[in-house]
Amino acid sequence: VHFVESGGGLVQPGGSLRLSCTASGFSISNEAMSWFRQAPGKDRELVARIQSLGLITYYPDSVKGRFTASRDNAKDTVFLQMNNLKPEDTAVYYCSTYPPKSWGQGTQVTVSS
Repeated sequence: VHFVESGGGLVQPGGSLRLSCTASGFSISNEAMSWFRQAPGKDRELVARIQSLGLITYYPDSVKGRFTASRDNAKDTVFLQMNNLKPEDTAVYYCSTYPPKSWGQGTQVTVSS
């Protein structure tokens, strides 16, 4: 089980980014998938969870209304659309199954003016 995240970068406050994560070594079709993030000195935290058919999602209050998870099961890929980004969203973002089975290298998101 291997994940490759991409799409991070430097963005100004209020900007948007779309992260992608492609799984290899297995099919995500029947798996709940998730996005986590980890800021320096902080624990890794869940920011999005999406069920196998993509019909049910969960977001913590810190990102609700700004982040949207989606998935393309045919391509074993999940996405995280992040809008109205804030400096406190700065972190390395990771995807995995839910519960997590393994981690990729993540993608850095930096929100700064």
